[in-house]
Amino acid sequence: MYLFLALLLDWYVGDPERIWKRITHPIVIIGNFIGFLDRQLNNPDLAVAANRQRGVVALGILLAVALGTGYLIANMLDQLGFVGGALEIVLVAVFLAQKSLADHVAFVASSIRSDGIEAGRAAVSQIVGRNTDELDEPGVCRAAIESLAENFSDGVVAPAFWYALFGLPGLIAYKAVNTADSMIGHKNSKYESFGRATALFDDWVNWPAARISAGLISIASAVRHGWTFGKKALSQTMQTAGTHRSPNAGWPEAAMAASLGISLGGPRSYGETSAAEPYLNAGARQQLTISDIDRALEIFGISCVSLWTVVAVFAFV
Repeated sequence: MYLFLALLLDWYVGDPERIWKRITHPIVIIGNFIGFLDRQLNNPDLAVAANRQRGVVALGILLAVALGTGYLIANMLDQLGFVGGALEIVLVAVFLAQKSLADHVAFVASSIRSDGIEAGRAAVSQIVGRNTDELDEPGVCRAAIESLAENFSDGVVAPAFWYALFGLPGLIAYKAVNTADSMIGHKNSKYESFGRATALFDDWVNWPAARISAGLISIASAVRHGWTFGKKALSQTMQTAGTHRSPNAGWPEAAMAASLGISLGGPRSYGETSAAEPYLNAGARQQLTISDIDRALEIFGISCVSLWTVVAVFAFV
């Protein structure tokens, strides 16, 4: 029941900036600890094997601290009865990202509408890691929709999944690993060896949620366009998701592409590196528009409601 209520709270309240301007967000605390481990243990000048071992140690410390913290908080809240339950709902909601994700993606569309493509590039640069300086309008729209799909998996479904299985320890440990992957899981000279264990572990913990997310998006497609269309979208997803460079991100992105009848993926650049990635749902329309962001947000909303429904069934039946 706590998870169901937390999902509703996050959807309607999200992360109010006025609160996090006064107190430190838990993700910031986690990030600061990861930065400390990075400074203390990462040494790119060491042999690859030695620095990989240091990365394993860093991951082990991070998991131990996250699991221990989650256990201590859960135990403390258990002692507070009803008040503790209410606080746990709020804490779980803090680690979910439905409203904040939808708001950020909607802001990309509204920025293009009101201030043009430069504003759209600036808005989408806040939610993607690729270069956005030279993206045209279809490129900005594609980046926003891909971010919406991928983050539905690792920002909503995955934390909900691990909380449902292991409570606060599972939730906090997942968020710690996912945050670490975004900080040190890069394939560059500084992190390729040290961050390897974290990147691989992040792939593992996101594996279930990526497939669940694709299923939820396909359900949303069926709700929006009919059972036959949703079934076809799921079939296309299963055929094309594996072509993505990521073992997980391709699933929700392929499902979103199939649900909207568009192509996602394709070539892009990260810093000084270019990636000639294949298109998902290749052959479908590639010239995306702002209205495609609007439709993606609609699918996202229905997908979230589908998740609530699944959680409610397990919680109340």
